[in-house]
Amino acid sequence: MPDLPFDTTDPRLAAAAWTRVAEPGDPVAGVLRARLGAGAALEWLGHVRRSGRSSPPVPPGGISPDDGVTARDWAKAVGRWLPRLDDLDIRRELGMLDAVGGRLLLPGDDEWPAALHDLAERAPAALWVRGNGRLDLPRPAAAVVGMRASTRYGETVAAQMAIELAERGVVVVSGGAYGIDAAAHRGALSADGLTWAVLAGGVDRLYPAGNTRLLEAIMDEGVVLAEPAPGSSPGRHRFLDRNRLIAALGRVCVVVEAGWRSGALNTARHAEDLLRPVAAVPGPVSSMASEGCHRLLRDHGAVCVTDAADVLELLAPSGEDLAPDRPVQPGLLDGLDPLGSRVLDALPARSAASLASLARAAGLSEREVRAGVGRLELSGHAQRSGSGWRRTPRPT
Repeated sequence: MPDLPFDTTDPRLAAAAWTRVAEPGDPVAGVLRARLGAGAALEWLGHVRRSGRSSPPVPPGGISPDDGVTARDWAKAVGRWLPRLDDLDIRRELGMLDAVGGRLLLPGDDEWPAALHDLAERAPAALWVRGNGRLDLPRPAAAVVGMRASTRYGETVAAQMAIELAERGVVVVSGGAYGIDAAAHRGALSADGLTWAVLAGGVDRLYPAGNTRLLEAIMDEGVVLAEPAPGSSPGRHRFLDRNRLIAALGRVCVVVEAGWRSGALNTARHAEDLLRPVAAVPGPVSSMASEGCHRLLRDHGAVCVTDAADVLELLAPSGEDLAPDRPVQPGLLDGLDPLGSRVLDALPARSAASLASLARAAGLSEREVRAGVGRLELSGHAQRSGSGWRRTPRPT
């Protein structure tokens, strides 16, 4: 293709170029690349430009109803893409990536996360990655997301949940933003766990700037990744398109806090579309920061989760043991037979009671009560007090 200064037959250059030509998640670009390959798709686009668009663009093979893309969709897409061919030289962006020690990943590379194939035509053409971790780990991952204007309650829940997930070997995926995202990342790091941050702009610009140190800490063992090429700004629409990657990378999506129209709800919708379990943390009914979570629970069938154990149950497929045994406060009657339970229920906690009084209270004979308190004394549940019996005080 003579009007582009790089070799479009090089699959890495061609795939990288599409991260500049098309916006993240562009399904028409995905259909075109799937049909022709990234290089041939660029060549066809260059042919359309050289032809002066004397007629509506028709891709090689024609317009197939199976693609779900109409002639109008093709025309609008080409109109979006053509201006970006001007001055396009993806080698410049690759140089920027090299300068920050990053790497480019393509579908089919060993490190490419298989979970992204679930995005079909909306899967990225390539990923720009920084960090010492890898994206092809055989570990489960959980997306933990929420609003930027979070509360102390939400940040505490997110951090503690991320700590416990990381301790069980789960990768915590989030968006690197302020609020719940940052709390989740920090929680995983504090447990020496792995966490991934998915950015809306280029990986050469760690955004938000206030989280630069956090993102650098993530890169020590984990990764920071993005779909837009280096130099791309994190526009609002790119945050929304970025959310589909967070949803796809996680085996489950957990929303900790979200307002009525929070971007975290957008991530939850992507997860739902991908058939990922969606979970939400309940909050105070008076808190605007939990309105979105309650909306998910009420209207969208989200699973109510209150701790990492709940999330681990959603993460574990059949036969996989991720969820720890929950600590359960022992009950007063645990381990007792029916007679012992009935006698213990009749025993006073403070003053002592005679066998006759206990028999009346329990509806048993004195002989049965005598046998019952004897067993309870041996098990440590009852003790003599003068001429009567009382419960053994429970340690506080």
